[in-house]
Amino acid sequence: MTKDKLLHTPEGVRDIYGRECHEKRDVTDRMLHQMELYGFDMIETPTLEFFDIFSAERGTAPSRNMYKLIDREGNTLVMRPDITPSIARCVAKYYRNAEEAVRLCYAGSTFQNNGGYQGKAHEQTQAGAELVGDASVYADAEMIALTIDCLLASGLTEFQVEIGEVNFFKAIIDEAGIDPETEEEIKAYIVDKNTFGLKDYLAGLNIPPHCREILENLPFMFGPASKLETYKAMTDSLKAKAAVERLEKIYDLMGLYGYQKYVSFDLGVLSPYGYYTGIIFFAFTYGLGDAIINGGRYDRLMGQFGQDRPAIGMAVVVDRLMTALSRQGIEGQAMEGVEDFCGSEGEYAEILHKTIETRKNGHRARAVVTPGK
Repeated sequence: MTKDKLLHTPEGVRDIYGRECHEKRDVTDRMLHQMELYGFDMIETPTLEFFDIFSAERGTAPSRNMYKLIDREGNTLVMRPDITPSIARCVAKYYRNAEEAVRLCYAGSTFQNNGGYQGKAHEQTQAGAELVGDASVYADAEMIALTIDCLLASGLTEFQVEIGEVNFFKAIIDEAGIDPETEEEIKAYIVDKNTFGLKDYLAGLNIPPHCREILENLPFMFGPASKLETYKAMTDSLKAKAAVERLEKIYDLMGLYGYQKYVSFDLGVLSPYGYYTGIIFFAFTYGLGDAIINGGRYDRLMGQFGQDRPAIGMAVVVDRLMTALSRQGIEGQAMEGVEDFCGSEGEYAEILHKTIETRKNGHRARAVVTPGK
């Protein structure tokens, strides 16, 4: 490797320094502070985990996208592609006997080898919160309110949180008698917003016409809360109706927070992560196509770690948020300038004393010996 190449980073990762690094840390700290105000406690999990923590049955990132290595004992390790399963592992290990709901928040890097997508970051910073042990709609609403408060704390003012309910989709799938493999095919078309492919694929399935109609229309079933009643009337499935009614209740609770203007609903919003079991939500803002926050309920994931407990979480993709803030011209807190105390070698004790006192008062300072003075 040439010396010039040594100065570059591998594809998908980059250096962050200077003002950008300061603003990113400042924004992350402000969001973590919001999480702490909601009663969440900080936790750190290792970057390296056993591969089985993120295996296919967990419903997390595909194996081909993970960075893997083998330790001396022959175990397959991965650089975590997702933090939620790590938190689930920790709750099962350290909070096994907790009687109250467990609230944990974090900030850290995730790693996925998105080799097929040029320009996609392989390392991303996430800041998130997980609420384990509360299955109520009030917990759902609280996590959405926390999502909104985190974005407001970052300086963002124009954004929308799109909320869906996985159980609506699942109810129609169950009613149609669709097998898991076919369900994944349909889900992929919906996630990709491939409406023409979805219609062609559904046409080849022997399913009830009313189920086919709903699945075909699912990518278009979005909008304000006023449309939920219409969507509920499209099906006779009690499970599907209950899913929509939960969204209606969440909207009512958002009114108590004063945050109804920030939310809309999308029954076609699904996630490539398979562990979501109830509500699912994404936050979007203009100037960026990808979601800056994603979250949802994952009531069955904890059971895979030996504890059958409901859970809901959210994660901010900090790097995307910083891009959105930059494109919208929203500047973070400026980094304080550094005061230099300069002098000759004979004056070093005096300038060092001033430098130390300035630092004790909470300000940045350097002691600089001026050659030849």
